[in-house]
Amino acid sequence: MKTRSIIFKAALPTVILGLIITVATGVVMDTKAALGATIGTVLVVVFFTIGQLALDRVIRTNPSMATSMALLIYLLKIGVLFVLLLLFKDTTAFNTKVFAATIMGCTILWLVAEVWAFATAKTLYVEPGSGPDVMPLVEPPPFNQ
Repeated sequence: MKTRSIIFKAALPTVILGLIITVATGVVMDTKAALGATIGTVLVVVFFTIGQLALDRVIRTNPSMATSMALLIYLLKIGVLFVLLLLFKDTTAFNTKVFAATIMGCTILWLVAEVWAFATAKTLYVEPGSGPDVMPLVEPPPFNQ
């Protein structure tokens, strides 16, 4: 499955959720809440897109490291998002509670959509032509009566 397809299948529902949260908080609360939701959505989409692109590069160069790198990249993304939450906890530029809730919601949706994209992908388990040499079929000798 192509990385572009995985990113699209995960980013599209995440962006839609972010837009819904942005509009809803903008109507119900205020523009600071809508700004917090927008920033949270953009951060999740950017971080997880960069992570998927980095993982794709690792898979192409060293496939045996794919699982280890996927876990490391995931932990780094979550760690950076956590640090950003801590850095912005006292800001007055936007609503930090909406910011944090949007990050959590968009992160969960991204992960669910990404797992769904991988699970429904038609990925070859064996690369054609990579197995042992196969002997061509030999016709049996003619049956003489």
